[in-house]
Amino acid sequence: MIARLYGAVIRGLLVALMIATPALIVPGISIDSSQATVLIALIAAIMTFVEYNSASPSIVEFRDASPFNRLRFIALFVTVLVLSLISKGKSDPTLLTNALTSIGTILGNSIDFPYSPVRLVVLMLPAGADDVVVQSVRTAAGLSYLTSLMAMTAFLFLVRVLGWPSRSGAFNMFVNLPLFDPTTGGDILHRLHRDARINIALGFLLPFLIPAVVKLAADLLNPISLENSQTLIWTMTAWAFLPASMIMRGIALQRIAEMIRDQRERAYASAEGNFQTA
Repeated sequence: MIARLYGAVIRGLLVALMIATPALIVPGISIDSSQATVLIALIAAIMTFVEYNSASPSIVEFRDASPFNRLRFIALFVTVLVLSLISKGKSDPTLLTNALTSIGTILGNSIDFPYSPVRLVVLMLPAGADDVVVQSVRTAAGLSYLTSLMAMTAFLFLVRVLGWPSRSGAFNMFVNLPLFDPTTGGDILHRLHRDARINIALGFLLPFLIPAVVKLAADLLNPISLENSQTLIWTMTAWAFLPASMIMRGIALQRIAEMIRDQRERAYASAEGNFQTA
């Protein structure tokens, strides 16, 4: 119980720190924005603490199948931190911020080719956008997209090479998939494969769909202004992280389906062997 309480506190503090990172690093944040950030960070910390301190899960998936959530959090935190440092470098440049800006510029320019996700993000900007804003968006998109690709590659390595999650012990469906009811909706293998394919397909499509939807909505609503540093940081982070998270979830569901299939085959083989012996 003490270990669970300690882990919940640490997780809540880390989530709050991640949300507050742009406000802590980027200069020139208004008082209203700072207060809103503190409130959101506090709410997120409390929700994280309650989730991980409870014996029964509520909404967080793969809670006991580490390092799935840890990898996603690290990717999210790294993206927010790097983009915050780059935004800080615009007014207070250092060797670190200049290096990150150079790396992001190279990545953004290399990925910015016709019909690429980065090109679509750049085209999402309103007509006549300042060149500085366009370059900032391209740099942020390149870095955030690379971070998400690295997270997906690392998780795929954990699944295919290290055998996640079987090496961490028995996989508990109720704890790790609290929103998935295995007793309804037909065969569980069919449902897991279907959900895995849907998540992977949406993950691949979202980096292309999100800029298109934002561009279409700009004709009816006020377009998103990416000139504000915090708006740029969180928009680019969400644009890259949400699709990567969905693809990782699809890979995880596919892996769980494979484990259940193998377990069934072993059970059928054992039952057939016992029947022949009898």
